[in-house]
Amino acid sequence: MYSYILFDLDGTLTEPYEGIKNSILYALDRLSFKVDESKLKSFIGPPLYKSFMEQCGMSESTAEKAIALYREYFSARGLYENRVYDGIEEVLQSLKETGKHLIVATSKPQVFAEKILAHFKLKRYFEGVSAATLDKSRVEKADIIAHALKSFGISAADAIMVGDRSHDVCGAKANGLKSIGVLYGYGGSGELISAGADRLAALPGDIISCVQELDGI
Repeated sequence: MYSYILFDLDGTLTEPYEGIKNSILYALDRLSFKVDESKLKSFIGPPLYKSFMEQCGMSESTAEKAIALYREYFSARGLYENRVYDGIEEVLQSLKETGKHLIVATSKPQVFAEKILAHFKLKRYFEGVSAATLDKSRVEKADIIAHALKSFGISAADAIMVGDRSHDVCGAKANGLKSIGVLYGYGGSGELISAGADRLAALPGDIISCVQELDGI
């Protein structure tokens, strides 16, 4: 049986699109960039600087300016333009009651992740948070998961990663973890299956049965 469950934040615990969209548009407006709004959902999951470069054609230096502007809006308003997915709190409570240790592993910077968890009253379910740094020293999901394992003394063979994007699944595989891909987020079944997710959860409540299957129950 697995003792530790690592959870992605955006698209897994919370529906963050409104705040992320508004933060991106705020940054783009001030830099006089435009992007098709249909591309904005793709920003959820990958490192932000990569999304600005790939989706908006920015140079690395311009992407860094965009991130600073994004955070200007996000820190004041965007992080609250968010909601917890229906059923997530029940899942977290159930997992804790069965003795699982829960950790957040997110590509969001630590300061924002902590504020979101506190604001939406999710912090009580988790024993800790492993997140991205405000600089680019830790932004890739594989590095964030590795940091979680090291920081909390977790064996890869004793942990499962739950997330909605290929980055979560690939990051888990890079560290030797099993993974559960959630279909209610932003990746979709094709992306998650191609990345090699061990189980798929259509709804938040399905995470429990996926954990049970991996546990061999």
